[in-house]
Amino acid sequence: MIINGKFINLSRISLIIVVLILLIGNVFFWLKYSATQKELLKTTQALETQKVNENLLDFAKLFITEILKAEGEIDFETRLKFENAVRDLANEEILAQWQKFTGSETEDEVQTEVKNLLELLISKIQIK
Repeated sequence: MIINGKFINLSRISLIIVVLILLIGNVFFWLKYSATQKELLKTTQALETQKVNENLLDFAKLFITEILKAEGEIDFETRLKFENAVRDLANEEILAQWQKFTGSETEDEVQTEVKNLLELLISKIQIK
């Protein structure tokens, strides 16, 4: 093929077209990859939030059934189970409030700290 007096090889034009198509394809797939990575990050964060919420709710349910509804003294095994459960939450604020509750000496103090603990547990649940 001759254009403006110069010979242009068709295979060279074909090669340029193929390279352009490949570049466009790379850009397209990179954009799709980026979008998928963002979606994966959101999903991972949502899953972590859900796990934290489930742990908090499980602890709150356990607290209500085994401590608030308990008849009489709480045995050593139950106390140990709660110590482990509160540490498994991996939240320093909840742990500190738990220690205030367990360190309470008067009935009024216990009631106040129970209310504070339950309020804190509920406030830590994340709704999105």
